Amino acid sequence: MQKLLPPLFFLICVVMMVLLNTYYPIIRFLEYPWTLIGLLDLVGGLSITLIAGVQFIRAKTNLKTFNKPDEFVISGLFKLSRNPMYLGFAISAFGVGLYLGALSPFLICALFIVVVDRWYIAYEEGVMALTFGQAYVEYKARVRRWI
Repeated sequence: MQKLLPPLFFLICVVMMVLLNTYYPIIRFLEYPWTLIGLLDLVGGLSITLIAGVQFIRAKTNLKTFNKPDEFVISGLFKLSRNPMYLGFAISAFGVGLYLGALSPFLICALFIVVVDRWYIAYEEGVMALTFGQAYVEYKARVRRWI
């Protein structure tokens, strides 16, 4: 069975947010043009994810979530967050929620963050600890999981 990769999970969540907002909008709190603020978060978050991905490519390590890492990247955005790619996706999901302007999409946004934190990040941190040992333990003590 192929595992659900984070970018696909993000896209599924965005589609679910749009559908939930379309069919079951709960408390519209933001109207146009204020909803456009969400586009800033969407673009900013995707930019963070892209920059972190480029850092992986430059370090010649793989981007595949369920494969063993080749290199230990601790520079650039990884000095500020152990998971800048997931942070970028979370900011983007929040931006989609703002753009949609109702509370209901934020239920999916919260689901996205919980699944990423408890499934993807928990798995990756276990692999990182096994692969890089004490160096990863020290990095983990120095740099926060999200921000």
